[in-house]
Amino acid sequence: MNLSDVLSSSLQAIAGEDNRLSLPAVRHAVVLLVDGLGAHNLKARSGHARTLAAALSRAAVIQSGFPTTTAAAIASLTTGTRPGQHGLVGYSALDPVNNRVLHQLSGWDSLTDPATWQRMPTVFERASESGFRAVAVGAARYRDSGFTRAVLRGARYVVAGSLAERIRAAVEVGQSSDQPSLTYVYAPELDMAGHANGWQSPQWTHALESLDAALSTAVAQLAPDQGLLVTADHGMIDIPRESHVLFDTAPELLEGIAHVAGEPRCLQLYFHTGVSIEVRAEVLERWRESEASRAWVTSREEAIAAGWFGAVSPDVTDRIGDIIVAARKSVAYYDSRIANEKGRNMIGQHGSWSDEELRVPLLRYGAFAL
Repeated sequence: MNLSDVLSSSLQAIAGEDNRLSLPAVRHAVVLLVDGLGAHNLKARSGHARTLAAALSRAAVIQSGFPTTTAAAIASLTTGTRPGQHGLVGYSALDPVNNRVLHQLSGWDSLTDPATWQRMPTVFERASESGFRAVAVGAARYRDSGFTRAVLRGARYVVAGSLAERIRAAVEVGQSSDQPSLTYVYAPELDMAGHANGWQSPQWTHALESLDAALSTAVAQLAPDQGLLVTADHGMIDIPRESHVLFDTAPELLEGIAHVAGEPRCLQLYFHTGVSIEVRAEVLERWRESEASRAWVTSREEAIAAGWFGAVSPDVTDRIGDIIVAARKSVAYYDSRIANEKGRNMIGQHGSWSDEELRVPLLRYGAFAL
């Protein structure tokens, strides 16, 4: 089971159809996406989260999908497809038309249309076509973002403030009308605490406790015909600063490279147009010689053949790096030529293939409870 099954299966449950998660029929479904709540992270701190832990003991663990990053994962959740189809192949990726790196959470401008960059119909659009209400609940700052327009189109966006208010608003959607409803709610607080302080920090644990308290209140308010799923876009591992790899200090690794995208635990490197096949092969081999002991290093063609991005549309192929460096050990890759002190201060990280990053919980409440 994968994250891409969660929202699609919830819609099928509302329609009374069989689904990949074997969810029972409901009239109202709520999906809470907790950014950064890996299965490993939750299990390690389950003593601080009674409501989450109670469901964890009978929960499934599913895979987020590669790369384990928010832009790609949420697009997979809301379209029911893999990155090779929806087109959001990393935290940042090459925009081939404009020959630039596009940061897909916050880097949108008039040069790139979210409605066409994200290529697939959303589950919300399918819900509306079926006569169901489709709602997304989130903070005001995300309402008009390019990312929201890319991955939440078809949903009515409802603004709510605190985490408790967002979860409560999501539950109330199903209790304000007889019309069947599919509601998505986003919680970034845990991920923010993890990036700033590490997931093993007191701040992360406090954010988990706040999440659990808000969820406990909401679960008690669920109607009999209302099911709630809690899942995540990725897990997280802590990377100390001394484990940063400054790849620009080996200039032979950057011969012919025009753009560096992805994120510190999953680099995507793009050659200049016109770089010869021989040079491309040499640079790939240099990366392997340098980093194979602590990263998966592969070419675009090898990654596609291995199914890393699912089936890849021809329109998406050039967005994927010519070389992909996915951290295997507890390291993160940085380019010290670029001033990025905020990024290098980030402790909790994700993006690669480790179980800690890839495996996320699928917790069931209300009419979805096992």
